[in-house]
Formats: sequence, C-alpha cells, structure tokens
Amino acid sequence: MMTTTTIDQSVRKGRWQYRVQWLFWGALVIGLYVWAGKGLQFSGVQASAADVSKSILHGILNPDWRYVYNGSGEDLTSEIIQTIAIAFLGTFISAFISIPFAFWAARTEKGKWHLRSTSGKFVLTLIRTFPEIVLAIMFIKSVGPGSYAGVLAVGVHSIGMLGKLFSEGIEEMDRGPEEALVSVGGNRTEVLCLATLPTLLPEFISYTLYRFEISVRSASILGMIGAGGIGTPLIFAIQTRSWSRVGIILIGIVVMVMGIDWLSGQLRKKLA
Repeated sequence: MMTTTTIDQSVRKGRWQYRVQWLFWGALVIGLYVWAGKGLQFSGVQASAADVSKSILHGILNPDWRYVYNGSGEDLTSEIIQTIAIAFLGTFISAFISIPFAFWAARTEKGKWHLRSTSGKFVLTLIRTFPEIVLAIMFIKSVGPGSYAGVLAVGVHSIGMLGKLFSEGIEEMDRGPEEALVSVGGNRTEVLCLATLPTLLPEFISYTLYRFEISVRSASILGMIGAGGIGTPLIFAIQTRSWSRVGIILIGIVVMVMGIDWLSGQLRKKLA
C-alpha cells in the first residue's frame, strides 16, 4: 500500500514539475516577445502607399514579356543564366575546398576536447559569421562590381556552411568500412581513398546540392548591390518604377528557383 502511495506521489510531483517548466518557458517566450515589440517604432502608413501598391500589382500582373529575350545579353534569360552560373561556381568550387576544412573540424574522438577539431570549428564559425551580402560588398571593393565578386561571396560563405555540414557527416559516419580495411592491413591513404571518401561522397553531394539551392536565392539578391546576376536589373527596375519589368523579373526568379529546387530534389532522391 505504501509503495503504491509513494509511486502516486512521485507521479504527481513529476507532473507538477513538468507544468512549472512549461509555465516558466512560456512566460520567458512571452516576455521576449513583449521586450522585442517595445523596440519597434511604428511610423504609420504613407499616404501614397495605396497608389504605389496598385502600381506594383498592376505591373506584376502585366509583365513586360519582351524582356524575356531580346538578344542584347542583358535580357531576363541572360541574367538568369548568369545568376545560376554564379551560384554553381561559388557552390561547387567551395565544395572541394570545404573537404579539408571538414576533416580539420571533425571530432573523431567523442567526449574529448581536441585542439585540432576545436580550432577547425572556430575557423568555420568565423567564416560563417560574415553574411553573404557583407562579403559581396567587401569583394566589390576589392575586385570591382560584377559576377566575379558574386562568385567569391557565395563561395567563401559556402565554405563555412559546407565545411560545418561535412564535418558533422564525418563525425556521424559508419566506421565499419574503415575498420574492415584496417584489419586486413590497409594504410591511412588506402583507408581514406577506399573506405572514408566512398562512404561520405553521397552525403557530401547531397549537402552540396542543398547548398546550391540556397546559393541560387542568394545570388539573386547579391546583384542588387552590384555583384552580378538578376538582382542588378531588378534594383534598376524598382528605382525607375518600371513595375512591368519588375513583374517579369520576379516571375523569372520564381520559375528559376522552383526549377532548381525540383531538379536538386530529384538528384538527392537518387543519392538516398
């Protein structure tokens, strides 16, 4: 009887602690929302907001189809190809550069602090600290405006992201093939080439494709600050209030992103 009573008391105590925890975290989240909301200053809606919104909507619904391709090299098709090229070069070149960074940052001995992996993780975190748009501004100042600055910005930021993902893949990989090769006398080079890399390659390719999807979106934005791609004509069209041009560019970006997402998803399914 006493045992049953003790169990009931333990259950009630556990439920009470669970409710207290939920109340605490709920109050903390609400408090953060209230604190963040107090920092916002609502300046109201401008008197011209309705007219501008109508103009934007009218332009998007009546896009300038002549801009799709006109043979000038500065049409929608050419700019989209340039955007994809920036994302492709920046992502896939950085994927190769990320591999040594990943092995540098990977912690192969769990539960132990290691100078090599800690320093590698610190470097990858430092690279990821700079947003792509900041990197693009820095590279524009260094190499001038254009697609080259966009490739460098996407590539450097991708090294930080892919290096982190690759290192986590190395830490969680199946060590069975490595152990089997070591047991029959394989050296470190043979283990790396015949066991480690073949095991990791599908996961590395999947991460690279996923990163490529993100890079396409980023490359579309970087053009707004002069780093090449579809963002450049988009910001010009917005500044000149050419809303029909804005409409066709937005349609092109949507089609491009959806197409890249679908193709990347199909390739990742084949790798799974």
